[in-house]
Amino acid sequence: MKIFAEFVRSAASARDLPADGLPELALVGRSNVGKSSVINALTRQRIARTSATPGKTRLANIYRVTRGSSKPFHLVDLPGFGFAKGRDSEREFAELTNAYFGARPDRLAALLLVDARHPGLENDRQAWTWLASVSDEHALVATKIDKLARGQRIRAMREIESVFDSPVLPVSAVTGEGLDELWKLIDRLLNSRNPNPSLSRPSPPRATARSLPTNPPPATKPSAPSQVEAPKK
Repeated sequence: MKIFAEFVRSAASARDLPADGLPELALVGRSNVGKSSVINALTRQRIARTSATPGKTRLANIYRVTRGSSKPFHLVDLPGFGFAKGRDSEREFAELTNAYFGARPDRLAALLLVDARHPGLENDRQAWTWLASVSDEHALVATKIDKLARGQRIRAMREIESVFDSPVLPVSAVTGEGLDELWKLIDRLLNSRNPNPSLSRPSPPRATARSLPTNPPPATKPSAPSQVEAPKK
């Protein structure tokens, strides 16, 4: 199936986000989880730049993607978490992510990418809880599955599903394993969105339902993933 993808822009604030009304799918994950590699594997071209320095990119990179006869959509690669240093980086991460989810009340679908080699990290668990509060449709994807032996894969998938209490799709940007299933998952998420904001599920006040606080809230409330050092590759 033919896939057409193009880079649209990098967004530093809500003013830079697309306003053409296309469906959107956000990719969320730690800075070294391999989001750019997954994008390149999905689109079959090196459209997303990879960086040797995790956490260096603090922008949302936006791509317009069309697969076969399906309608085009925006794939939004949000800044990775886990490697930001200092209050300024934390604030930038919070402001941009807050602007994205706050500006898209009727088009929210997201994938959380986690490293299959490091199941159940604290900031991944925080991210999953947070996504459940800000996105209408979301799913879990385990990357770098090719780096695990068969027995390790089985144990890792069981642990991830147990920790997150959710099904997980294992994929590899290197071997292509799971990419067809990932496309099916993306189609399901985009087609399950409720395009009519007046019919969206009830939500708490905006400050708690669709915002990413710069300072972590009390433990009883969903919070964005903390900016703490994650395992190296």
